[in-house]
Amino acid sequence: MVEEFLKQCQQSGDSAYAAFRSVLERLENPNTRVQARLFLSDLHRRVGSSQDCLHRYHFQIQDIHLDQYEGYQGRKKLTMMVIPSIFIPEDWSFTFYEGLNRQTDSIFQDKTVAELGCGNGWISIAIADKWLPAKVYGLDINPRAVKVSWINLYLNALDDKGQPIYDHQNKTLLDRVEFHESDLLAYCRDHDIQLERIVGCIPQILNPNPDAMSKMITENASEEFLYSLSNYCALQGFVEDQFGLGLIARAVEEGISVIKPMGIMIFNMGGRPGQGVCKRLFERRGFHVTKLWQTKVLQAADTDISALVEIEKNSPHRFEFFMGLSGDQPICARTAWAYGKAGGRISHALSVYSCQLRQPNQVKVIFEFLKSGFQEISSSLDLFFQDDSVADEKIPFLAYLASVLKENSYFPYEPPAGSKRFRNLIAGFMRTYHHVPLTSENVVVFPSRTVAIESALRLFSPRLAIVDEHLTQNLPRQWLTSLAVENADIGLSEDSLTVIEAPHQSDLMIEMIKKLKPQVVVTGMAHFEAVTSSAFVQLLDVTREIGSRLFLDISDHFELSSLPASNGVLKYLSGTPLPSHAAVICGLVKNQVYSDLEVAFVISEDEAIFKALSKTVEVLEGNTAMISQYYYGCIFHELLAFQLADRHPPQERSSAKFSSAEMIGFATSAISVLNNAELSISNTDSFSIIHMDVDQSFLPVPSPVKAAIFESFARQNMSESEIDVTSSIKQFIKSNYGFPTDGSMEFIYSDCSQALFNKLVLCCIQEGGTLCFPAGSNGNYVSTAKFLKAKILNIPTDSEQGFKLTEKILEKALETVKKPWVYISAPTINPTGLVYSNKEMESILTTCAKFGARVVIDASFSGLEFEFESWSGWNLEAYLSKLNSSSNTSFCVSLLGGMSLKMLSGALKFGFLVLNQQNLVDAFYRYPGLSKPHITGRYAMKKLLGMRERKEGGLLDAINKHIRTLEMRAKRLKETLEKSGWEMVEPRGGISMVAKPSAYLNKVVKLNHPCKDGVSGGNAATYVVKLDDSTIREAMVKATGLCINSGSWTGIPGYCRFTIALEESEFERALDCIVKFKSIIGN
Repeated sequence: MVEEFLKQCQQSGDSAYAAFRSVLERLENPNTRVQARLFLSDLHRRVGSSQDCLHRYHFQIQDIHLDQYEGYQGRKKLTMMVIPSIFIPEDWSFTFYEGLNRQTDSIFQDKTVAELGCGNGWISIAIADKWLPAKVYGLDINPRAVKVSWINLYLNALDDKGQPIYDHQNKTLLDRVEFHESDLLAYCRDHDIQLERIVGCIPQILNPNPDAMSKMITENASEEFLYSLSNYCALQGFVEDQFGLGLIARAVEEGISVIKPMGIMIFNMGGRPGQGVCKRLFERRGFHVTKLWQTKVLQAADTDISALVEIEKNSPHRFEFFMGLSGDQPICARTAWAYGKAGGRISHALSVYSCQLRQPNQVKVIFEFLKSGFQEISSSLDLFFQDDSVADEKIPFLAYLASVLKENSYFPYEPPAGSKRFRNLIAGFMRTYHHVPLTSENVVVFPSRTVAIESALRLFSPRLAIVDEHLTQNLPRQWLTSLAVENADIGLSEDSLTVIEAPHQSDLMIEMIKKLKPQVVVTGMAHFEAVTSSAFVQLLDVTREIGSRLFLDISDHFELSSLPASNGVLKYLSGTPLPSHAAVICGLVKNQVYSDLEVAFVISEDEAIFKALSKTVEVLEGNTAMISQYYYGCIFHELLAFQLADRHPPQERSSAKFSSAEMIGFATSAISVLNNAELSISNTDSFSIIHMDVDQSFLPVPSPVKAAIFESFARQNMSESEIDVTSSIKQFIKSNYGFPTDGSMEFIYSDCSQALFNKLVLCCIQEGGTLCFPAGSNGNYVSTAKFLKAKILNIPTDSEQGFKLTEKILEKALETVKKPWVYISAPTINPTGLVYSNKEMESILTTCAKFGARVVIDASFSGLEFEFESWSGWNLEAYLSKLNSSSNTSFCVSLLGGMSLKMLSGALKFGFLVLNQQNLVDAFYRYPGLSKPHITGRYAMKKLLGMRERKEGGLLDAINKHIRTLEMRAKRLKETLEKSGWEMVEPRGGISMVAKPSAYLNKVVKLNHPCKDGVSGGNAATYVVKLDDSTIREAMVKATGLCINSGSWTGIPGYCRFTIALEESEFERALDCIVKFKSIIGN
């Protein structure tokens, strides 16, 4: 029987494999297993272990000895078979096993283990025999290797008489080991097997062939193909491909998804790319790495290293070889190639690395996100940090950001006072760590501490304020240079605001307050005073007695830590409510990663102050960058997540009443705007609001945008050229608006265009100018100008012209205006959605030049024109050059823009301003407190602008799809509104449109609102209102939950605004609400 078997094997490798496959079938059958094992014993005795057997019979059975060190108690040897189409055990695998031996005996015991690239299975079997794991899965992509491994398992699980060999736990190797055909970890992933250990002696391919694995993989393929298959010759799509490490990189990333949190991966690594490159493969993916063992092996004589020579020629990288096994000085690939050609033997290091994820749950989330369509940015990911505190902050944030981007198709609406989640986390931190019983309704979020201070001062507009000298750096210069102190309490208009810088020390500050009697005090505290509450109490007392508003800055003493230092201010607030005349300001700048990433919050326990500050940030800033809130929110969350909720009941706080001098109230202009402007509505008692009143897109954020946002935080050490957006912005505005971008232009950036407009208004006021708004302008910007006390002229527009500004209307308006500043929303007009043509804009600019007007073109709402194929933008460069050379010297055109709508970037806000007159630039910089985009925002925006410039399909396709969606929605909304009694102005682009509620005007609406218990009738509140274009907003919200802008916002008498870039289901709900409102009015 043995001789017949050998005859069949002698024919060919395929015949030998077929013969052994029939033996395996008998081994797998319990009824024939003993006889089959006896046959293998006879076969081994007949052919021995000679190398000649492999050439003659196309197989070889050999012993691998495991007893080469003193004290070894396990099996002395393994008997293993190999065939030509699989790897034969060699130095690589023996070195790997030696590395495994350096681990403690508990490393594999009772663990679930997978071996990648198991070959003939000897390492899997050896692990099972020595360490008694719960299960070892030997995996190989080569189907013949799997079959041979099963034969070897039976060879070693049964003795020469075919009887099971039991270990001291009364189990055999058959109980502990399985072999499966698998492309790396595919088998474990597909069968939901969670692993505790992953080991791999994986090939490194020096010159990957992109076509190497294009054929179908079957066990009947040629021996040569199956051998190359085991070698994984294909490119793996990783940056490590260039070093031959792409397969290991893929194995590591697949391992992240199936390894348990405390799991360990152990890999064999050839040292040719250099030890630094090998370690970095693991470290940048979030692993802590330990080198278990290193030796040298001779480079195989048939391995061509010329590909490595080419890499060295074209890059600064140097590979690492040695002269023979005894050489200890590394040589590069080029030198090694020359030495080898001359007959020398070259070697390279061979190392065994053990690696364990530092933060396994978060890293798993990150890689799940990357696998969900964002693999192209994995090369930018770098999770290696020298400082553990940096890793502990950044990795959880990346995981949170990944989950947000993966799970949400769009970024939801958040109130301007700050994300409700973020404010809740701040309040939760205060309750948990400082025992201050705050809620989200006590916290208002600002872009920065400077913005918070300036906003507070503008809200109250005191004639005299004392500000800590450490906090005045970014306040307007004229506040700090006014000499109107002696007249501070009499006869000065509200427009005069004088800031006196005062010492940081509290006793000196208190003396200053007593002498000067300011209306507002903004101060910090010295470190030695912040430990106790006495200095804070003294400041509270003296400001109450004088009648001053107090804003106390605790930024320098506020620690984002699970062991925060004692804070006297917060210690006081844990037992006593914050008085109504006082508020606490805190700038969050103490993160471990980004020194320039700032968010601030203001704490007030006075409802009126909270609401006023919330509206002030909306009017002056729009809102705070959402990504920044996400970042700090993640830090707060990590500090709260491990704690038991509400373990300590809130401390009883005394609420003694104090008599105080009369306090300054809000500025008259602020009161007017805050009471009358149409600002955001966050909630009602009975509805979730549908926001058709905000300039934000809730359409799906495209994958390229999500990728750019994530990559901007995943990267480390970004170069200045990667975050310098100016060249990209120049190209963008030149190609879209034909706007001049020569060297005289000044480019200024902010988190949002509204903050830039705020500063332009201040420039206009300083110059004594008048802001001219056409009827049909952005109502938020009009509110900003009113809040800042600018002179305003409303220019009436004509319905026959679609409420566009015309040369005739403009000329008539400017005849009586000195120093006009003309605001134009263009090319796409917010709110009407109509579009100014190049010719129309030229005629408007001609008129402005005639009167020496300063023009502010606001392109923030442009870029989504419906006729985008025929709309080629403007080309104003030549015309502006002509006007500038022949016009009044005061004439200039500034371009204001925002990239959020154009780039469909959702939470990624980015505003820009282009100024072309030096005196205007100088004036602008007198107001330095501008919230500027973080480096991550600049990086992401530059990347997106580059895609747009290169016309890369993914982003452009998404933009075109959004435009088509908006166009379709505009038509659907038009149909619904017209059927419901509204008169429409049909838009040509953008996200908003206007309509007149003709059928509803002068009708009386009566609505019954349920009591708090939800039951209508009885004591239910009744809402009665006569409808006009200004009251219809409130009536619609109360009746249906749909929020629009009324005619007082649009500036067009009788016309309301609807924004249409809603999430799909919300848009459908909005249409239903319009129909519902009609039925309510009809009844």
